[in-house]
Parts: sequence; C-alpha cells; structure tokens
Amino acid sequence: MRKQIPIYFVFGSGIIMIVQYFIPSEESDWLFTYANDWVIVVGIFALALGIWSLLRSEFRKLKDPKERFYAAVLLFGFFIMIFTGLKAENLEAGSLMFDIFENVLIPIQATIFSLLAFYVASAAYRAFRARTVLATILLLTAFIIMARLLPLGPISEVNQYGVAWILAIPNMAAKRAITMGVGLGAIATCIKIILGIERTYLGHD
Repeated sequence: MRKQIPIYFVFGSGIIMIVQYFIPSEESDWLFTYANDWVIVVGIFALALGIWSLLRSEFRKLKDPKERFYAAVLLFGFFIMIFTGLKAENLEAGSLMFDIFENVLIPIQATIFSLLAFYVASAAYRAFRARTVLATILLLTAFIIMARLLPLGPISEVNQYGVAWILAIPNMAAKRAITMGVGLGAIATCIKIILGIERTYLGHD
C-alpha cells in the first residue's frame, strides 16, 4: 500500500494536468497556477532535503583521511556563504557576500571553463580525423564554419553565405530532428510514469 498510494496520486495528477491543457477555461488556468504554486512549495522542501543530504555526506567524509580536506573546504564555504547571506542587507557591490561571490566563485568558474576548453579541443581532434566519409564531411563543415572568423577578404565574404546556408538548412534540420526525438522521448516517459510503468521515483524496490 505504501507503494500504491504515490502511484495513484501521480496517475490522478497527470490525468488532471492533461485534461486542463486540452480543455482551456478559467478553471483550467486557476488549476495550472495552483499546481505551479505547489511545485514551488515542493521544490523548497526538496532544497532543504538536498542541503541535509549534502551536509550528512560531507560530515561522513570528514572521517576519511583522503576526503577530509575537500569536505572541510566545502563545509567551510557553505557556512561562510550562509553567514554572509544572513548578515547582508543587500547583494549590491560592497557587501561581503558580493565580494566573496565576485572574487572567489567567479574566478573558480573561469578556471573550470578554461580547463574544459582543453577537453573540447581534445575531443574535436579525435572526432575530426577523416577516417570515414561522415567524419570527412564533419571535418570539412567544421573547417568552413571556423573559416568565417578568419580575415580572408573576399573569401570570407563568400564564405558567410555558405555558413548561413549550413546553419539554416542542414544544421536546423538536425536540430529539429533532435528536438522532435527529445519531445517524443519525454512524452513516452511521462506516459510510463502516469501509468505506473516507470517507478524509479519511488526509490529502490
């Protein structure tokens, strides 16, 4: 019974939201707004649960000599941001929380993204090796796209039309196909959840 009640609740909620979408009315608009308000409330509780799970996990890592330093740094930063956030009257420039965000978090993010550039370059090198016909087409297309950034005079101007055609026709067709696939996959997943076929949200059996 403990497993059946959430399935019934999900089924009823899913059917109601489907009906309100295909039958527009004032009641449907009110129901949609009311449901979104509940999503916000549930999200707040989920945030608290996530914070508790994070703290419990990091406090456990404090007992492991290999993970102790990183766990301590995370907990220190966590409590510092909470303290500065509660003490800050605003988030404008000059407040301690803003200074920490601008001088610590932003440089860390810039460092991570700069490291990702090397991984992207490595992946591009492996993907663009012309071993097959499709890889050759990918390599030539990438070369044409990147050539538009080079100062080649009249060649660059002519290349702009080729790049515009590639982005508007083949690239857009592929994006639409991927979007349609993602949409169909999302619909199939929603139907499986509503019908109780997909039950991973209930946890382990």
